[in-house]
Amino acid sequence: MTERSVTTGARPTLEQVAALAGVGRGTASRVINGGAKVSERSRQAVENAIEQLGYVPNAAARALVKRRTDTVALVIAESEERVFGEPFFAGVVRGIGTALGEADRQLVLLLAQASERRGGLDRYLTRQHVDGVLLLSLHDDDELPERIRAHGVPVVVGGRTREDLRDGFVDVDNVQGAGLAVAHLVERGRARIATIAGPADMVAGSSRFQGYAAGLAAAGREVDERLVERGDFGQQSGAAAMRALLERAPDLDAVFCANDLMAAGALQALREAGRQVPEDVAVVGFEDAPIAQSTQPPLTTVHQSPEEMGRAMVDLLLETMADPERDHPGRMLTTRLVVRDST
Repeated sequence: MTERSVTTGARPTLEQVAALAGVGRGTASRVINGGAKVSERSRQAVENAIEQLGYVPNAAARALVKRRTDTVALVIAESEERVFGEPFFAGVVRGIGTALGEADRQLVLLLAQASERRGGLDRYLTRQHVDGVLLLSLHDDDELPERIRAHGVPVVVGGRTREDLRDGFVDVDNVQGAGLAVAHLVERGRARIATIAGPADMVAGSSRFQGYAAGLAAAGREVDERLVERGDFGQQSGAAAMRALLERAPDLDAVFCANDLMAAGALQALREAGRQVPEDVAVVGFEDAPIAQSTQPPLTTVHQSPEEMGRAMVDLLLETMADPERDHPGRMLTTRLVVRDST
């Protein structure tokens, strides 16, 4: 039997495994699917037969039996340029991939910025294809989490889509981190602290701006709209925002940027304008991405760990998959300030 399957190129079957092991088909199936009530002798015989025949279980059939696919989808609602160009996304994916590997689950990566792709996502993200979904970089009007949950698929969001969200998310304490940045600039004696904020329709953008405002309030100051510009978290938007701030408020002496890429752009614009950092203008970023150590001067920034976020997203999703009827409170990761030469 073994010789015939090898010479004909036929794929070994479960029946062949059972026959070679000298057990029934049901016993062989229980061993392959991790079932209980199998003697150690039978288990060893089946495993030896699997190795000898080169048997590979049918993934679709196993999914039907176990009612799971062992696959988790990560959906990132950003362009390919940003996903593959910014270290934040690489760090999150690395953390997710490591944690899923440890849990013996497969990762499927889907990019979904373009609206025309959303219909295909709705059809794919069902229990027939995935056991759970991780979502990253959504804007606050995105209905994708609710549409996926309507299919009965557990969802965890990386970064909240709403600030009042209480469960099903993992986020960084953006308000705390931005407050640390502003407090540091105040302690350095800076009087005119500007900000390059992120997009207002993303919680990371709005909550970091809240932290900026709270940091000023703690120092007895108010937000001056002339000292506020917004970017899109990209480096060029940071440079453009810095130029606009210098034109509108040339006496500013510090700027808090909502991420490190925009801070790198701000440093570029300050150099072009002949401003010395930190002598004339101090600069603080947010994220502690690799670029923060290679800017000139090296960037003071709020540290967050994308890999930790990815791991925490997987942990929460696995908990939710194991007990979908229970509420699973969101997790907030703390931040810390890393001081370098830019302040």
